[in-house]
Amino acid sequence: MGFWSALLGRVAPEVKESRTGPVVSMWNVGRPVHTPRDYESFAKEGYERNIVVYRCISLIAESVATIPWRLYRGDREVVDHPVLEILERPNPLQSRTEFLEASASYDLLAGNLYWERAVAGRSAELYVLRPDRMKVIPGPRGWPEAFQYAAGGRKVRYEVDLDGTSDVLHLKRFHPRNDWYGMSPLEAAAYAADQHNAAGKWNLGLLQNGARPSGALKYSPREGDQPHMPEDQFRRLRATLDEQGAKSNRTGRPLLLEGQLEWVQMMLSALEMDWIGGIKLSASQIAQAFQVPEQLVGVEGQQTYNNWREARLALYEDAVMPLARKLAEALTHWFLVPFVGEGYELVVDDDDVPALAVRKELQWDRVGNAPFLTINEKREALGYEPIDGGDTLFVPAGQLPVDFVADPPELVPTERAAEAAYGRKA
Repeated sequence: MGFWSALLGRVAPEVKESRTGPVVSMWNVGRPVHTPRDYESFAKEGYERNIVVYRCISLIAESVATIPWRLYRGDREVVDHPVLEILERPNPLQSRTEFLEASASYDLLAGNLYWERAVAGRSAELYVLRPDRMKVIPGPRGWPEAFQYAAGGRKVRYEVDLDGTSDVLHLKRFHPRNDWYGMSPLEAAAYAADQHNAAGKWNLGLLQNGARPSGALKYSPREGDQPHMPEDQFRRLRATLDEQGAKSNRTGRPLLLEGQLEWVQMMLSALEMDWIGGIKLSASQIAQAFQVPEQLVGVEGQQTYNNWREARLALYEDAVMPLARKLAEALTHWFLVPFVGEGYELVVDDDDVPALAVRKELQWDRVGNAPFLTINEKREALGYEPIDGGDTLFVPAGQLPVDFVADPPELVPTERAAEAAYGRKA
């Protein structure tokens, strides 16, 4: 037992280390490791200038922020606790909804999410930090030695304890080629986003040109004229064309030209004619990267699901609920347990999510129509307490043998109970 352990009256925790940790860190110990991709480009060309990327991220983030959380201690829900007040107002500038929306947006946009906790006694505040301003400083054990946040010419360093804990929590998505940073879904969809942006710019340029395809001015000399356009006439023509093309408010006005000039119309190529198909394809690929059903981002003709409710259900099951549970688990282990003690847990309450009502209805129908389950077994499967007399086996009326006549209600007892109850056969 060491000096500090004896002084504090407890045994120091055993330190466990990975044998591969030093190998991972050996080339970068103590030096910040920069993010592998340009976050500013993702934010500018993706989120700010691409409507499909913006729609996917905002749809998931806003949905995550509206899901209710419950605080439990063991099996009992805690409805009155100071930590609930902290979660409702994590910091003076953000509400719970704003905090979670920003957290989910950074996670989806950068693949990396950073939280900071500021604890003073029994009060605490939580902050979301911009991922492009944070650098990971590798340590000798295979996890970060510290985090370095830079903004406005200043740098703040957050140390990491021997057990890996810190006042900064780094949540990162899986990256197959990087040990320190996560991979954004937008990185996988980067080419699709670039194609979608390029198609939009091409369409804008076409509209500014009067929605007409390109053409060429052909010099057609008459008999006795020189075979090539005079140099002064060529320069004057080029200047006129440049002036017309630079002013969008002159779009569609005819060019007034002199000399033996002939306009040659150039038809749109098959590639140009299919730019709408290209936009749909790139939009579909972006939606797939974020696990958002295509019809929810306005991709026409992509009706994968029968209706809007099914598409919303798929969105929540594939993208929203996994991210919400990830954030709740992270807050539980990083903030809640160290702040209030063991036994507490933040749980995502999916019972109050309207989009999941379809799944609940299907579950009720499946369990309610199961002929091999008793009432109490059905109630247990749906999360309800047992009732007296609920150990009777019931079957749907349509599944009774034809020997018995089933009067209302719809659910009647099994064969022997039915004969005793109705006292007759058909």
